[in-house]
Amino acid sequence: MILDILKGIWESSGFAALEWQNLVMIAVSVLFLYLAIAKKFEPLLLVPIAFGILLANMPETGLMADPAGIMDASQAVEGAHWYNDGVLRLIYAGVKSSIFPCLIFMGIGAMTDFGPLLANPVSLLLGAAAQLGIYVAFVIAILLGFTPAEAASIAIIGGADGPTAIMVASKLASHLLAPIALAAYSYMALIPLIQPPIMRLLTTKKERKVEMKQLREVSKTEKIIFPIVVFVVVSLLLPDAAPLIGFLMLGNLFKECGVTERLSDTAQNALINIVTIMLGVTVGATANGQDFIRLKTLMIVGLGLVAFCFSTVGGLLLGKLLYLVTGGKINPLIGSAGVSAVPMAARVSQTEGRKYNPVNFLLMHAMGPNVAGVIGSAVAAGFLLLMFGD
Repeated sequence: MILDILKGIWESSGFAALEWQNLVMIAVSVLFLYLAIAKKFEPLLLVPIAFGILLANMPETGLMADPAGIMDASQAVEGAHWYNDGVLRLIYAGVKSSIFPCLIFMGIGAMTDFGPLLANPVSLLLGAAAQLGIYVAFVIAILLGFTPAEAASIAIIGGADGPTAIMVASKLASHLLAPIALAAYSYMALIPLIQPPIMRLLTTKKERKVEMKQLREVSKTEKIIFPIVVFVVVSLLLPDAAPLIGFLMLGNLFKECGVTERLSDTAQNALINIVTIMLGVTVGATANGQDFIRLKTLMIVGLGLVAFCFSTVGGLLLGKLLYLVTGGKINPLIGSAGVSAVPMAARVSQTEGRKYNPVNFLLMHAMGPNVAGVIGSAVAAGFLLLMFGD
């Protein structure tokens, strides 16, 4: 009798259902937690993602169960209601519907100062060059047999912009949303690990030591006009980019107009923190071992890394060209900040520059390409949606 009870407890426990794929993903979760906590690699992103992976790989918990078919109607169980779904699956609806990406962009806009970009318009070129990885990864994905829509969704990882990657994948290849979102956010968090070797490989010590002049002061009027003009121009040119660009510029207008301090404070603090928690945990929770450890998924993760690296390369190479054209007035390191991970990439440029010239201060110069990259990735997303959307 007692043995039967113990056997029943064991068979209904998660231990009995634990598979090797779950153990692999639990190990990945622990690694991410180590990098976030011990190495401080963007802990605000990596901790919720890592714990989401841990949650998803606890068998029999049902946290991502979808009996109501909210995510996939073909999998719906007869008689099931939305409230029968796992709690993380319900929150994940905010990812799939693009609500979270748009809200994240509004928070980013409220935290972003476009002053460095306006003070040094050449930053736009660096932000554009740092989208190179998107197009390189697209070509490689096509050669590997992915459809154009799938290739576009994978390639956008090269923009180093999680919300943009989610937006594109949800519209073009929703069946690949989970690995694409996880890859995009993971690589964003691992920028301090990925970019420095590439920066040192492609630049000389002389280039890395270059000090840049202080930027001119940008007027308040310029900062107010800029988000309005950018939104109107980009939305008319690429309507599919309007949601992301619109929320980005709305958040920035809250910050710059001077009459909505409370809204700006909410967008850049409480709101973005809440959404980051929910988005990070649910993106991590899509990495269930049985679904994630597959050849196609691993190919996506690998292509994402290729895209990310080539985007860094694109920004650095244009930075080197501008260094030559300007007679050594531009430090090529700021080109790597053209990927749109704000402000992580700019901080990496600053850190690398200080290693070779302790009095160098590249942060504000790097912020120009960095915020240009945000706009660039949204424009690239709009172009891909225009080309491959229904």
